[in-house]
Amino acid sequence: MPIDLDTALGAGLGARTFSWNASDVALYNLAVGAARDPLDTEGLRYVDDRAPKVLPTFATVAAGFHDAEPPTVSFPGVEIDLAKVVHGSQHVTTHRPLPASGTATTRTRIAEIQDKGSAAVIIQESKTTGDDGLLLWTARSAIFAKGEGGFGGDRGASTRVDYPDSPPDHVVTVPTRPDQALLYRLCGDRNPLHSDPAFAEGAGFPRPILHGLCSYGVTCRAVVDEVFGGDPGAVGSFGATFAGVVFPGETLRISVWDRGSDLVATAVAVERDDAPVLGNVVVEKA
Repeated sequence: MPIDLDTALGAGLGARTFSWNASDVALYNLAVGAARDPLDTEGLRYVDDRAPKVLPTFATVAAGFHDAEPPTVSFPGVEIDLAKVVHGSQHVTTHRPLPASGTATTRTRIAEIQDKGSAAVIIQESKTTGDDGLLLWTARSAIFAKGEGGFGGDRGASTRVDYPDSPPDHVVTVPTRPDQALLYRLCGDRNPLHSDPAFAEGAGFPRPILHGLCSYGVTCRAVVDEVFGGDPGAVGSFGATFAGVVFPGETLRISVWDRGSDLVATAVAVERDDAPVLGNVVVEKA
């Protein structure tokens, strides 16, 4: 069904109230590669039974952590086959340190719909408040829908980052596990693209791929550990564009430049000649 721009743009997608606990946070941290070394005492703080460290990227899974069904792309004025959809970009701003357990309510709307000609980009914005009524985080998520463009919408502005013309200040190499996607899907994203070989083949991939949001979380965690001494509260916001896929078991090389008030970074897949994974990565300092 073609996108109905008049119906879709600005449409509210309702409110969702949800809760999470320390075990949920610890599982997410494991799913983005934390605590790989069981003798690393700082790393073990990510899996503390009562007060695990909470990455800002936990916000991307908190509401749907206990979902067991594959997602759908069914909004007012928008009906798209899941196999046509890839995650385009993600941005999270934390308004205060995220607690290891709590209850919150997220309200989401369709903020933008961009017409790229051969594809559509649908941008959702959500605001999440704690049970005290104060903002916890704001998120913007863009999905790229192949073959859904040409409906007469605006192309949207460029968000390309200008990287410094100098060597990176930090380079981190992060291996992923062969079963990383199977672990990450327990955080609520049951899209079969990441677990079903036949579905992945039908979507044009030789095997299941890692969730883009897993690569996003892995990169954020690596930056927190490498640049901020393991302090997630040092990150005010974290945004990235999904530039390419990761196959579970591949190694990410994350390059970081410190621009003073913020950081910019890239992530590439080492085994495939540094194929781009994440681009336009911007980390604003808290």
